[in-house]
Amino acid sequence: MKIAVVKERAEGETRVAATPETVKKFKALGAEVAVESGAGASASIADADYAAVGAEVSADAVRGAGIVLGVQGPDPAALAAAAPGAWVVAGLDPFGQRGRIDAYAAAGLEALAMEFMPRITRAQSMDILSSQSNLSGYKAVIEAANLYGRAFPMMMTAAGTISAAKAFVMGVGVAGLQAIATARRLGAQVSATDVRSATKEQIVSLGAKPIFVESVAGIEGEGAGGYATEMSEEYQKAQAELVSGHIAKQDIVITTALIPGRAAPRLISDAQIASMKAGSVIFDLAVAQGGNVEGSKADEVVVRHGVKIFGYSNTPATLPADASALFARNLYNFLSAFWDKEQGQPVLDAEIGEAVRLTQGGKVVSPRLLG
Repeated sequence: MKIAVVKERAEGETRVAATPETVKKFKALGAEVAVESGAGASASIADADYAAVGAEVSADAVRGAGIVLGVQGPDPAALAAAAPGAWVVAGLDPFGQRGRIDAYAAAGLEALAMEFMPRITRAQSMDILSSQSNLSGYKAVIEAANLYGRAFPMMMTAAGTISAAKAFVMGVGVAGLQAIATARRLGAQVSATDVRSATKEQIVSLGAKPIFVESVAGIEGEGAGGYATEMSEEYQKAQAELVSGHIAKQDIVITTALIPGRAAPRLISDAQIASMKAGSVIFDLAVAQGGNVEGSKADEVVVRHGVKIFGYSNTPATLPADASALFARNLYNFLSAFWDKEQGQPVLDAEIGEAVRLTQGGKVVSPRLLG
């Protein structure tokens, strides 16, 4: 089995789908590995580093490959030389790039979307959303600290005391939890909220203050697989009132709310921004999916009412070396878990295979795209 690693061509994408570490491990399974020239350059990995662990490095790495690895989905036309029925394993953005998925089907490729990995215990090490969100939550706080014109921790000096910054994290998934932990390490007073009441204990365990709607009972906000779901109008109204009063007192706000296959929910309105102190910072981690914050624009610092609003279109790509290392391990953990030594290739089971498989036999087969 030949595994090809392609060079990313999407604007701003600095990550790579395999590292010398994972190439070496694939070789140990008995696979042949080919890496496209320059694939790791943006992540500080030289072609020579791949060659040193036994990879073939060339401009034509895809030719004859049975598995093609990418961070984002490669252009279907660039896969014409791959083996018939080759697997395309990457973050494929199935809802946002449906035309590309249809093209994979038409080309007879089997597209496996890593972001559709089920959130079950045995698949945790394969979950690209978790690994990349962890880094995103960290980066959001670091960038907010950079934009904020003051220090994060309380400082007692001979010239007087500097008060600790107040940071509020909205959305306590993987990114939110890392944002809480990072803001705490920097010395901020941290509070957080989420639509899922089960996250209260997690917030408290990290030393932050939970901010939750208590007046609307029976709303858990948790859907299948632990993902957040959209809330009722009653809950949204109650949450907006609670958040409005709290957000006006904050120096830093990090928003992380995303719903798979849907536009990002609006969490902060212009009126709420206006209630914040001048010089405050909002980092919108969902800006690429429409944004949690009114007026936010990807990769651009927007100033509204004296408040700086910012968010990256691709936050993990701002930490290319670490993001690539984790992403590459996710892909290796996925393929190696199903590697059949006798067949010399991975053989997926039904639970995970049916979850991640988008196309097969010339057709789109994913229920999530057909439903």
